[in-house]
Amino acid sequence: MTARPLAEGKLLAPSILSADFAHLGAALRTIEAAGAALVHIDVMDGHFVPNLTIGLPVIASLRAASSLPFDVHLMIEHPSRWVEAYIGAGADMISVHVEADPHLHRTVQLIRSRGVRAGVAINPGTPVSLLEAVLPDLDHVLVMSVNPGFSGQDFVPVALEKLATLKAEVARRGLSVRLEVDGGVKRENAGRLVAAGADILVAGSAVFGAPDPAAAARDLLRAMTAGAAA
Repeated sequence: MTARPLAEGKLLAPSILSADFAHLGAALRTIEAAGAALVHIDVMDGHFVPNLTIGLPVIASLRAASSLPFDVHLMIEHPSRWVEAYIGAGADMISVHVEADPHLHRTVQLIRSRGVRAGVAINPGTPVSLLEAVLPDLDHVLVMSVNPGFSGQDFVPVALEKLATLKAEVARRGLSVRLEVDGGVKRENAGRLVAAGADILVAGSAVFGAPDPAAAARDLLRAMTAGAAA
């Protein structure tokens, strides 16, 4: 499989966890028309995190309904057992958690060997130093700015420090690793996150919880552009 290309610059990835599950196809069309560059899909197993969300059949159905790249976030135990199935369902990016995978390097290599972008996610309480050995093998790092499991939580400010640390380390080592943030992202903090080093912002309730999701997405993109220029 060859992953769909990602746009350059700062990208918005609305999370369908907050969308109306009865109208997911329409939700994807709305965010694409508003300028979103990819869609974030949260997969939860009820074990690694205390929630259950969508799985393979839904992702495969959505793949037929959208040309947007799919950014699949596996919040599951034993992710290495499942990455190939999610690639087959249509994932273009896959993030696995450092806290959930004792053989992280092997899983990352498996993902990349299938032509898909590989990322590692870290929870708010996890130090970025745990990524030191695997960082050169990654396409992206997903910094969680909430404790994963549920949409609509408040932003955890330590994410800003982690972004700055990772941005400096990526630059020091001359790597091409994008930095992504997920959790509590909204128009009011989007600029600060981009200024701190974020390349991709995941926003769920800030987009799909708004009366006009398309307008909310455009507002976020404007805030991101301002943050990049700061």
